[in-house]
Amino acid sequence: MNKLIISGRLTRDAEVRFIPSGTPVMSFSVANNTGFGDNKKTHYFDCSMFGKRAEGKLKDYMVKGQQVVVEGEVSLNQYQKKDGTGGASLNVFVNNVELMGSAPTSNDDDDDLPF
Repeated sequence: MNKLIISGRLTRDAEVRFIPSGTPVMSFSVANNTGFGDNKKTHYFDCSMFGKRAEGKLKDYMVKGQQVVVEGEVSLNQYQKKDGTGGASLNVFVNNVELMGSAPTSNDDDDDLPF
């Protein structure tokens, strides 16, 4: 069994697209903080939700800065960067999303925030 549950904040507004079969896919990224002080780290997860839930009203609430809890299956995507070094990203195939707290307020000064 492969199951991951993370909480964090959306790093960008969710986007919905359709794959060639016509299936909707909602894509978003979640930043998750661990540790504290000098040991604090931020992990980023690229998330994809497929099917009817991807094109529903949930997208309207999936905006940059929104706190969420995501449940799904995780996979590691390894790739080669343009400079020839290796890279990796964590991808989550989302089964469930819960919105936490209140919706973030729109403020143009927040554009430089890391989440």
